[in-house]
Amino acid sequence: MIDLHTHTNISDGTDSPAALIQKALAEKISVLAITDHDSTAGINEAIVTLLGSTSNMKLVPGAEISCQTENGTSVHILGLLFDLANTELQTVMANTRENRIGRMEKILARLRGAGIQIEMSDVLEQLADGATLGRPHLADALVKKGYFNSRDEVFSQILHNRSKYYVSHYSPKPHEAIALIKQAGGVAVIAHPLADRRGQVIDELDFQQLVSAGLDGIEVFHRDNNQSEQEQLIDFARKNQLAVTGSSDYHGNGKLNKLAEFVTAPEEWEKLEARANARRVIQR
Repeated sequence: MIDLHTHTNISDGTDSPAALIQKALAEKISVLAITDHDSTAGINEAIVTLLGSTSNMKLVPGAEISCQTENGTSVHILGLLFDLANTELQTVMANTRENRIGRMEKILARLRGAGIQIEMSDVLEQLADGATLGRPHLADALVKKGYFNSRDEVFSQILHNRSKYYVSHYSPKPHEAIALIKQAGGVAVIAHPLADRRGQVIDELDFQQLVSAGLDGIEVFHRDNNQSEQEQLIDFARKNQLAVTGSSDYHGNGKLNKLAEFVTAPEEWEKLEARANARRVIQR
């Protein structure tokens, strides 16, 4: 089983990198990518855990890079197999993480204006050390304070992209992120691109721009892409010689997604790995 999209508590997952590796080993996953939001800070811990095991599982270093198109549509690009020491890509991710603090303050101000008593300190209590701040941490804080029963409930009612409390944040354009990933020697896969339950979706013109920028694959099999959307994406991928991936988007207890609930076919993974400029998979 090959799962190319997972999160730890370095971003908005609930498992530590070590715990995620242990769960992946228990599930007999053969290839696992850790793709925290705008951060690779959990990769070293994952490597240490994997190398200390007796498994031949392959670990793929990566990150899910937050992007926005010119018209403000949120797009997530999975960067896989890039050089973790690449300064330019790491700087862009650091800038995105830093901007999330100002964004969070604005969201909190809007919530307080609606009578919800929530402070930045409440949100920061939900973060692991060095984690990337995001709306899921705010959701967890609201659950802890008794305003909602679950993270999913918070998102469905007040933190979705169409909400009056939503605030966008600095992030690169998708084609810029792809260019950075490619310059760092990695491969770029667009995550859940037609998941309309998340809000505004990417259009065909944007898609073609991403292909021109060097897009390597499309995350087709994902719980947020329905069957019709999957069929559209497969057709587009085949026409543009892109790899077709499937992934869990696992977040631990933070989402319903189960580890390896969707997976990538071995031949599609081989296509992706062949496009990186060096072999960066970690394995005992």
